[in-house]
Formats: sequence, C-alpha cells, structure tokens
Amino acid sequence: MNFNKHFELDGKHALLSPSKPYWLNYTQDQLRGYILSQNAAARGTRLHELAADLIREGLKLRGSTQTLTAYVNDAIGYGMTPEVALKYSDTCFGHTDAIDFSHGVLRVHDLKTGSGPVHMEQLEIYAALFLLEYERAYGVNPLNTKVNLRIYQNDDIQEYSPDKDRMEEVICSIKEKDAWAQDSMREVEG
Repeated sequence: MNFNKHFELDGKHALLSPSKPYWLNYTQDQLRGYILSQNAAARGTRLHELAADLIREGLKLRGSTQTLTAYVNDAIGYGMTPEVALKYSDTCFGHTDAIDFSHGVLRVHDLKTGSGPVHMEQLEIYAALFLLEYERAYGVNPLNTKVNLRIYQNDDIQEYSPDKDRMEEVICSIKEKDAWAQDSMREVEG
C-alpha cells in the first residue's frame, strides 16, 4: 500500500490529536476553552523566546510597566542569563527562565504569561538544582548562599527569599525523590 505523504505535518501536533482523545467528548464550549488554552500556551512560548532573545542582546524595553518589560529589564539589570539548563540527574532537571549567581547571591526569575495561580516551589527547585550543581563542582556548602526568587505575572512581581532551612528541605526532597525515581526505573527496566 502506498500511503499518502504529508510532509507538511512533520514536527507538528494536531489540535484534535488521536493521542489525546478526550476531545471526542467535549461540548462546543469545552472545545473553545481548550483551543484558547492551547493558543495561550503557544503565545507564552513565543513570549519566553522573545524575552530570552532580548536579554541575550541586552535590549531593554521602554515605555511600559507591563510584566514582560519588567521581567526583561530586571534580568538585564542583574546581568542574568536566560534559559539555563540545571541538572541533578537524568530524572530531575529543568530550564530556568533567567538566572544569575554573583556576589554570593543566587537570583532566579520566572516569567508567567498565564493568569492561573503560581507556586514559588518551582523556583525553589531551580535554586536547589543550581546549589546542588554548585556543590558538586566546587565543594561549597550550598546552604551558605543567599537566594532571591521572583515571579513576574499579571503586571506584578512576587519576590521571595527562602531561608537555609527551607532550601535544605527542598534539596533533601530532591535527593530522596530522585532516589525513589531511580529505584522505580530500575524495577521497570529490570
């Protein structure tokens, strides 16, 4: 059988994909909501890419107090690097939106383009991943580092500086959960 060639679909995913069949039971309003959320996610991806490019080029934005402007300008002002991969193991890693470590202060900033609730735990994990890498590379006690976390969303900035006890708790949890994940993966593969 000669199947039709659809080269234009390479690398694309269908909105109504067979691999996510729950849309079969959607009402028109539910489908509309699903499409809006997919478009919002795509817009968020584009905004993150734009912000990373602006930060890399050191191009500050003017004439606005909006979320994107504050995020980009602050990241440039603090000399941050966008889209940095941090890794503890093959099961525990992630990409920060913007990060910097200088003068004994670790800064992690996150751009949120949606309107849903946000959780500082995501940034705590990024900070812990960095501290664990830093400890491995330089043998430095990661808990002697001051941490500053910021979430930029809805024209607001949430700022938080976790104390040593909280960072130790997150680091211990990463180590424990990663060990569990590794054990489970060995069981599945074994």
